[in-house]
Amino acid sequence: MDPASQLRTDFAQLVAFVQRDSFFDVLSERRLDGYVELRVRYAGVEGDIPALLLVPDGAGPFPAVLAHHQHNSEWHLGKSEVAGLAGDPLQAFGPALARAGLVVLAPDAVGFEDRRYTGTGLDEREDDWLQYFNEMAHRLVSGRLLATTVLGDAACGLSALLADERVDGSKLGAVGHSHGGNVTILLAALDERVSFACASGSACSYKRRMLDRSGIEFSQVIPRILNLADIDGLLGLIAPRPLLLLSATDDRYSADAPEVVQAATGAWEARGEREKLEHLRYTGGHALTPERTEKIISWVTGQASR
Repeated sequence: MDPASQLRTDFAQLVAFVQRDSFFDVLSERRLDGYVELRVRYAGVEGDIPALLLVPDGAGPFPAVLAHHQHNSEWHLGKSEVAGLAGDPLQAFGPALARAGLVVLAPDAVGFEDRRYTGTGLDEREDDWLQYFNEMAHRLVSGRLLATTVLGDAACGLSALLADERVDGSKLGAVGHSHGGNVTILLAALDERVSFACASGSACSYKRRMLDRSGIEFSQVIPRILNLADIDGLLGLIAPRPLLLLSATDDRYSADAPEVVQAATGAWEARGEREKLEHLRYTGGHALTPERTEKIISWVTGQASR
């Protein structure tokens, strides 16, 4: 087994990653300008996952993208922000991508929006932060990882998309900012069904996070991960597939992105595909800007049309 395949295998074992079949159960639908918004659920690794599925007007099959929401300490927001129904309009990748001809799947991560322990809805609750902490802590004391749930659920989303006849399985991407970018990177490293990936505000090494005393998102708390690799090594597992990383100069969650990307470059160069690894460094902070959102949408749309 070559080193990359061995690392992927070891990483999958570390986070108990599995691929499972999954299918959409449509609960309701609403026609909007250029696409249909479907409320769906599908089986995840620990139960059903509520999601919004945006399907373009016209005849398929269409390219598709799994769009992961951000964190931003807003546990009441998940799929609805990606779909443009609540929250920051700059996080609403879904409608723009759907109108550009992509099927978009926007699920709730465990602990967010309709997957909160306290129930469904978009209202903020006083103990949202504590219950999300418990999603990690209760798994850890049981010998499990939040990463196992988050990444396994993401893989189930890919399976559900691939099982849908409206989707062109050869053009299946993943996209996200911040927490969503973290999930995108780790999922693409593990699951080769991801054809292309775009991650914003998330390419930061564990070592730099610890040096800066910046936060490690709970689903990235993976004991012994540094015995295998840091983020640059995991990024290399995505090669030679197209990957776009966006970072910013004053963003502590992508503080050493230039060094991370440089260290990962060899994985693409070794396959003669250096041009498929792109990194854009902006001036500014962690939050998305109109320029960055526009770039994410245009890049994903371009990859899907190839």
